[in-house]
Amino acid sequence: MSIRVARQDGIAVVTLDRPEKHNALDLADARALTGVWRDLRTDESVRAAVVTGAGGRAFCTGIDRAAAEAEDAVPQPHAPFAIEDPLLSIGPKSCDLWVPVVAAVEGMACGGAFYLLSEVEFLVATEESAFFDPHTSYGMVGAYEAMGMAQRMPFGEVARMALMGAAERISGRRAYETGLVSELAPVGGALAAALECARVLARHPATAVQGTVRAVWAAKEAARNQAMAQAPPLIALGNLPPRQQAALFRERGRGAFRTR
Repeated sequence: MSIRVARQDGIAVVTLDRPEKHNALDLADARALTGVWRDLRTDESVRAAVVTGAGGRAFCTGIDRAAAEAEDAVPQPHAPFAIEDPLLSIGPKSCDLWVPVVAAVEGMACGGAFYLLSEVEFLVATEESAFFDPHTSYGMVGAYEAMGMAQRMPFGEVARMALMGAAERISGRRAYETGLVSELAPVGGALAAALECARVLARHPATAVQGTVRAVWAAKEAARNQAMAQAPPLIALGNLPPRQQAALFRERGRGAFRTR
């Protein structure tokens, strides 16, 4: 399994461990990550969690398209009112986990990684981190990803990121300036900084912390849920056929991108 979990001193460190694939998730990884969050709900020894990616080059680059295609993808409903998305439950809130989760981001975080990042309490990153959403470049609607990140970023910033696709990357510095990232750490130091925060959280009474997490999320749940209910038909109507998506994806290394 490519998802590692280490527990110590009241903190669970969840590591996406496929550095050779930029920590992209195959379908088994997605199911395993869902299982991790669900297991932590009933582990009284865990009072805070940190999620990170192995290798330093990427936090996560979303779904592993090659693996998904090899596994014959995910069967989809014939009507545009529902969608089977293997990443919809990889975030802690989707699994009803209210233990606070901090993300430690080194390197790239893009596309499907936002399902996860949009459901943590806050992010620690480095200036060299890069955030982007390549969906439009590949003929795909960036719906769930953009909707989730719209809860964390100013409208103009998330709209630009979603629309510019693979042509532009948001630096860790810019992400910090706009509020997506709460703390900048030195290169290689995001995990240590996130763990320092998690240790503080783990020292506080667990019920008070989790109740506060629940209260903060309640403040924006209604808008988020209403937005995401619109995602299936938008994706069904706006996505190019899979073969055309694949052709664009194969050309991804040919274009340049800019960082801001």
